[in-house]
Amino acid sequence: MDLLQKQREAVADHIRLENEHRWADVPPTLVQDDRAFFDFVPVGQFNGAEGVRQLYQTIATAFPDLHIEVTAAYDVPGCSIREGFLSGTHNGDYLGIPPSGVSIRIAFAAFFVFDQTSADLLGERLYMDHAAATQQLRARRNYEA
Repeated sequence: MDLLQKQREAVADHIRLENEHRWADVPPTLVQDDRAFFDFVPVGQFNGAEGVRQLYQTIATAFPDLHIEVTAAYDVPGCSIREGFLSGTHNGDYLGIPPSGVSIRIAFAAFFVFDQTSADLLGERLYMDHAAATQQLRARRNYEA
């Protein structure tokens, strides 16, 4: 199997586990050493296998029903890019906003970075409009108040 096919399969498995809410199984899809990372742009960087686990614990609490809808996929050696929409119900603290029970839907672009020799997944760099997410949460919460 070629490296690009390995990348595609690794990303598909990673996203499938997220959509199945198998939060403890997602971090092991990345390397389990200090090369592992999740850059949550512009929120912060989570480094190493333990940092990635902590991020997924936060996501599982804030949006336990998170759903990832991929609308476009691009693959080049060392990087797989997925675009689409994230949706979920706000049931836990998110960027200091207490749980509101409202649903959000926002566009994203995720860059999955691979070791170019082994095709091991090193990390993910997620870009999304956090202002739109917090605006959806605050606007709906204020409207319901």
